[in-house]
Formats: sequence, C-alpha cells, structure tokens
Amino acid sequence: MSRLGGSAGAAEALFQHVDEGSRPVKLFLRGFERCAASRAGTSHQREGARVSTHTAAERPPVLIRSAQDVTDLVNSGAARGSHAKMIVLLALGGIFLDAYDLTSLAYGITDIKQQFGLTSVGAGAVTASISVGAILGAWFGGVLVDRLGRYRVFMADMLFFVVSALGCALAPNAEVLIFFRFLMGFGVGMDIPVAMAFLAEFSRLRGKGSKGSRTASWSTAWYVATSGCYAVIMALYFLLPEAHHGLLWRFTVGFGAVPALVILLVRNKYMNESPSWAADNGDLQRAAEILTRSYGVNATVAEDAQVPAKPQRKGLPEVKRLFERRYRARTFQALTIGLAQTFGYNAVAYGLPVIIASILAQGALNTISASLVLNLVFAVTGGVLGIRLAHRAGAWKLTFIGFAVQLASLVVLALIGKPDGTAYVLFAIAALGAFMFAQASGPGAHFMSFASLSYPTSMRGTGLGFNQGTLRVGSTLALFFFPVLSTALGSGVFWVIALAPVMGLVALLAKRWEPVGYDADAREADAVRETV
Repeated sequence: MSRLGGSAGAAEALFQHVDEGSRPVKLFLRGFERCAASRAGTSHQREGARVSTHTAAERPPVLIRSAQDVTDLVNSGAARGSHAKMIVLLALGGIFLDAYDLTSLAYGITDIKQQFGLTSVGAGAVTASISVGAILGAWFGGVLVDRLGRYRVFMADMLFFVVSALGCALAPNAEVLIFFRFLMGFGVGMDIPVAMAFLAEFSRLRGKGSKGSRTASWSTAWYVATSGCYAVIMALYFLLPEAHHGLLWRFTVGFGAVPALVILLVRNKYMNESPSWAADNGDLQRAAEILTRSYGVNATVAEDAQVPAKPQRKGLPEVKRLFERRYRARTFQALTIGLAQTFGYNAVAYGLPVIIASILAQGALNTISASLVLNLVFAVTGGVLGIRLAHRAGAWKLTFIGFAVQLASLVVLALIGKPDGTAYVLFAIAALGAFMFAQASGPGAHFMSFASLSYPTSMRGTGLGFNQGTLRVGSTLALFFFPVLSTALGSGVFWVIALAPVMGLVALLAKRWEPVGYDADAREADAVRETV
C-alpha cells in the first residue's frame, strides 16, 4: 500500500472514533482523507520520492466554533506539525536547565566556602537560597502561567536562567552569589509549571506521543541533564590547569546560560502560545493562528463561533479552586504521591554517595563512579521505559509498581545493613539500582501526570505550581533530615525512608483513577453546561 493510501486508511479509521460533537476534527479528517485518496492512485509512480506538502492555506478549512473545538483538535492527534514537536522539545529543554542548574550549584560548595571565607551559617544561606527561590517561584509562577499565558512566562524564565547563571559565575562575594542563586531558584520554580503545561497542551490525548507519555518524559530529561552536568565538570577538570580547579564551579554554572540563550534565539521560529490557553481566554482567532503556524492546519473561526468571555483571574485566590469538591481528592492524591516520591528520591539520590561510602566502605573515586553508573544505567533506562509504557499501562499502574519495588528495595537494604561479604555487597548494589529504576519508571516520572492532567487548561498552571511549591518544601526538609538520620541510625535509616513508598501506595489505593487519557477540559465543559 502506498504511503498516501495508508494515510487515507488511517484517517478513515480515526474518523470512526471521533466523537459526534467534535465537528472541527471531523472536517479536518474528512478533508485529509479526500486529499490523500485523490493522490494515492498516482503515488506509485513516484515511490521513494518525497511527497510535496500543502501549505496551510491550501488545505481544507477547519472551522473553530468554541474553545473545546481547539482542545479536541489537539487531543485527537489529527493535527500534527514539526513546530509543535519543537515546542515539546524546547519545553523539555527548560526542564533540562532546571536539573543542570541545581546540579551545578550543588557541586563546588567546598570551593565556594574557601573562596568567600564562609562560616557554616553562610554556607547554609548559599545552599538554602536556591531552595527558597524555587518554592516561591513555583507558587507564584503557577498562577502567572494561567494569568499571563505559557509563552510569556517561559520566555521570562529563560531570561532568569541566563542572567542568574552568569551572575552566579561572576559573583564577587557571597551576598551577590546568594542573590543570584535565589533568582535562579525562582526561575527553576517557575519552569516546571510552564514546561509541564506545554507538554500537556501540545500533545494528543491517547496513543504514542500522548499527554501521559510526554509529561512522564520530564524525568528522563532530568536524569540526562544531571549526567550532562557531571560530564561538563569532568571535561573542565581536564581542560583547566590544576591551579584553577577552584574555579570549576564558576565555569560549570556559567555554562548553564548557553542552552537558555539557544532557546531564546530560536523562540521566534518555533515557540508559540498554547492554543488551548488562548482559546480558553477568549481569543479564538489567536488560537486558530497558532494551530495554523504550529500544526499546519487551515484553522478558521466560524461566523457562528461561541467566543468565550475572557475569565477574570484573581491570582493566588485561584488556588482555592484546587480544593473544590470536583478537584479536592485529586489535589491531595497528587500532592501525597509527589511528597512520597520526593522524600524517597532525595534521601536516596542525593544521599547516594553517602550511602555507598557507608554501606560499601568505598573511597571517593569509587563512590563517585558507582553513583554515576547507578544513575545512568538504572535511572535513565527506567525513565525511557516509563515513557514507552505510559500510554499502554497508564500512570496509576506504573506508579503503584514503582512504589512497591522501592519498598522491597529499601527493606532489603535495611535488612542487609552494612554488608560484610561480596554477595551482600552485590545484593546492596542491586537493591539501590532497583530503587533508582523503579523511581525513574514509576513515581518519579508519573507523579507529574497526576499533577498535570488532573486539571483543565484554565487552572493547570495553578495546580502544578501549588504541587511543585509544596513538594519543594518537602524536598528541602528531606535534604536537611537525611544526613541527621543517617548519622544517628546508620543503615537503619532505610526503615524510615521506607515510609515514603508506603505513603504513596496508600494514596493510590485511596483513589484509583487514571490520569492518562483523561480529558479534563471536556469534563470541565460538561460541568459548566450542567450548571447553566
């Protein structure tokens, strides 16, 4: 069968599954099917040649009558475009920057103390400044994402990254460093809500490349960025003279401005506002223009379109909507799952060198090497698997399995204690690897699906911001208490960490619902119609 013949068949098959109310989608599919079928008869004469594409203006018009029509068109997957895919990649680039900046600033704290002559309190202020900024950035940024739009907040975020990275790298004293670390943290906090909103709103509802798969991909981007940061550190280590190794942290942090600058440079060609957000805010014409540019769809606002009134966003009071009866259970579940995975991840991932050094009695070089291998082999692999399985197995099942494996791994580590033989050492390493794999393929990837897909476009940013800001409070507490508990309990600390996956499992069993494939915008529209 020719490619065009196959396309016509695919359009016909998809047409059968489109809801009766999704008229714009049907019009698009019907036009695409006619176009493909009319050309299929002659396509065999040009087999192997590239089929020319129509410009958006030459394609059958897709009439937009409501904000839900815009969302339906994106959700169906019928509209596809290279620009939309680039927007997804650029959003993941923002998450990459989050992880890179946090990792780069965590490195070199010893050199920072020496260069600026910091006391323990001063070093604590330098360390805490980015966490405080991230908490506030998430809370306020989430609200701004819904009020101002995804595009403007994302571009402001990239400017935050450029200015703060260069500011940290060139900081002449501790006070300036603390200020720019806080600024960087604020940018990191803002980025997660806007990046996840882009991933959810430029993806189809089901199938390959679905909202569930793409929201889960944030985890892999995070692990790749962490590994990339260490690769930059190692490269600079060999490039810089030994006498200048104390400046490694400056070069590493400053390098983080490069990808942010790249994103800013390509923004005019690829980046755009979310069409769902534009439509939800009463601008159907702009939504149609975005669909035309990003998806190549000949979108046109119908004369009888029901243009929604621009909603009055009230800022932080909008957070109250998260606790309305319709969303309350999902909000608490997403928050509990997130806190459980955050505590477990931070305790194990950031404490991994400490764990390896204590239970395996290894030196510094072997500890760093083992940490890197565990992250690369188990975490990145698990993250990729989590993405591939998201649209098949769903977020609930993968998260449940992940928490269960984590619980088993932590129990094994607690029972082994300090291994005194080769077999026990191998068991301990395997348990650590299993924990990292389960984290990356389960709760670490899919808790974002619960936070992102529980809410409609109108409140997605607010929900994500509240979730992320609160989780960062838990993350900060985990990073503070882990060293204390580890010193006091030794390997017995694993019994305490095991409470995290137990909490996650309880939250999942308390409300068994699947965010992957759930159309929150359609449910919101139905609820509004019922109240009218």
